[in-house]
Formats: sequence, C-alpha cells, structure tokens
Amino acid sequence: MRNFDEHNITNAAIDSVREARSPRIKEISESLIRHLHDFVRDIEPTQAEWKHAIDFLTRAGQMCSATRQEFILLSDTLGVSMLVDAINHRLPSGATETTVLGPFHVAHAPEVANGAMISRAEEGPPLLIAGSVRNLQGMPIADAVVDIWHADDAGFYDVQKDETALSSRARVRTDAGGNFHVFGVVPAAYPIPNDGPVGNMLESQGRHPYRPAHVHFIVAAPGHVTLVTHLFLQDSEYLDSDVVFGTKDSLIEALNVAPAELAARGPKPQESMAMLQRNFVLADALDPRKPQRQLI
Repeated sequence: MRNFDEHNITNAAIDSVREARSPRIKEISESLIRHLHDFVRDIEPTQAEWKHAIDFLTRAGQMCSATRQEFILLSDTLGVSMLVDAINHRLPSGATETTVLGPFHVAHAPEVANGAMISRAEEGPPLLIAGSVRNLQGMPIADAVVDIWHADDAGFYDVQKDETALSSRARVRTDAGGNFHVFGVVPAAYPIPNDGPVGNMLESQGRHPYRPAHVHFIVAAPGHVTLVTHLFLQDSEYLDSDVVFGTKDSLIEALNVAPAELAARGPKPQESMAMLQRNFVLADALDPRKPQRQLI
C-alpha cells in the first residue's frame, strides 16, 4: 500500500476494510470513505481549512458533558437527526408523526397522577396539557406511559436552571379510556445552546439558533412503536425556520380555552386557562418473528 494520489487513494482505503468484522461494518465503512473522499474532492479544502475542520470537531468534543452534547447539536442543525428519524419511522398512515427527541430529556422523570401540576406557578401562564392515546383502529390504550417535558415562558428548561429541582416534566399514565391530563405552563420559543462551535457555525452560515415553542412527548405502550414527538404552538415564531428542522404541519396545534371543569382543578382556577390537546395514535410494533437487519 504505497504511492497513492488523489485518484487512487479512495479505492485503496475502501479495500483496507475488506476484513471488517461484520458485513454491516464493511458496508458503512465503504460508504463513509467513498462519500467523504467525494466531499473532499468537491470542495478541495486548503490545508488551513482542513485544520480548521479538525479544530472545530475537537472543540465540539470538548464542549460535551453530562448535560450538553455538542455532536447531537451538530447533527440536529445539519438536518441529520431528522433524516435518521425519518428513515427509522416509516409509519403507517394514521399514526402520529415523529420528530427529533430534542434537548434535556431526563430518563425516569417523576411519575404523577392525572391532573397533577408539573410546573411551578412562577414559570409562566398555566397550560392544561390533555389528550388520549389510541391504536390505529381507534381503540383507547389504557396504562400507556406519556413522558412530557417543556421549557418555561422564558425558554429555559429546569435542568438549565437547577439540575436538582425538576419542573415542567413528568410521566403520567393513561386511564381506562386512554386519556391523560396534567397542568404545565405555556412554553416559549428558545435558542439551542449557541455558545460553542455549533453556534459559531450557525452564525457563519447566516442562521439563527431558535426553535419554535413546543411541548415534548414520548408515548409508550406494550405492543406498539414508542412515539417520540413534539406539539408545536401554532402562534409561535420560527415554525418555518426551526434550527433543527423538526417542525411538521401535522404536529402544530392551536391553544384553546380549557373547559371550566378542568381549569377549576388547575393552579389558578379563577382564571381562564389555555389548553394544548392531542389524540396520539400509536403504530403496532414490528412482528418479532420477522427477520431484522443485522446491526453492528
């Protein structure tokens, strides 16, 4: 393996992975080499630009922590996260559409009863978050777990302010009729963390760092595909320029006025209350007896 130039090095690099430990690793490695080499030939970077790219990736790694994943931000803002999501969620017609997980999910958030208040009053105007979970046949799914989290009216998540004081997040289970409801606050649009290399990239590309206001959901039930999605507020800014390309028309909802009997159970029963409502539809899980593609 010697005497390589810009014309023959790609085939040599591809040939070098012929003994990969699995067919899938070989397939991925060959495609990565081919497309990466084509990208380099297309842009013909200078040595200084190549070094800048290495520095950019190095700084992205240095920004990562238990609560900050700069490489996921990079994937999000280049549209890769939504592309991976779309490829992996080719769901049947009628199932609620997915979108990216989004930031600041906390595994094993507190489980609360229906009707619980999951936000502190000072975090914003109260919001009734209500809905149901059904299958493709329209039948209610009881005991489905609905994981909910959202920002406050200033655009901050709880863990950005105090990792030990969780708020505006909880898990709730559907009742026998497949219904659920909790009381949060109306969230605001917000910028993704933009004080690192991804923020620098957005600025140089002439892009803003904002996401439209939304509420996150993960809906899970045995025998069904777990749904990861958002509901976007219809009157929010940035619906047409979401920095992570996550907005879908089918996931945009208007805020309505909560029914008086439910609003009366909320944190400010004397006031009218906004309501965000959605009937989620879960797809059936894949048949485990069918052969699946070999993973890495």
